[in-house]
Amino acid sequence: MNEQAVVLINAFEVPSGADESFLAGWERAHDFLLSQPGYRSSQLHKSVELGADFRYVNVSVWDSEEAFRAATSRLEFHDISMEYPLHSSVYEVVSADQRWVSRAH
Repeated sequence: MNEQAVVLINAFEVPSGADESFLAGWERAHDFLLSQPGYRSSQLHKSVELGADFRYVNVSVWDSEEAFRAATSRLEFHDISMEYPLHSSVYEVVSADQRWVSRAH
């Protein structure tokens, strides 16, 4: 990762039984962001604990905070409905261990 790259972390409050609806909305947002300048990757995580406050957490990597802000300020992005409360912030990477490989892919 270069020094400018940033990580967006979104924690979503998705009640039990709403997975299908949430995932459909996340996929719509993800499909839009895939085509945006500066987008690098995303990983969507689901808690293994049934009672977790944040059942889903998205981790996305962007070239810069400016690229992320430009993409998410577009009208087309705002038209994509994400009905579930979320908590998010943009982070800079201060340490990384590159040995982890996702089991999903």
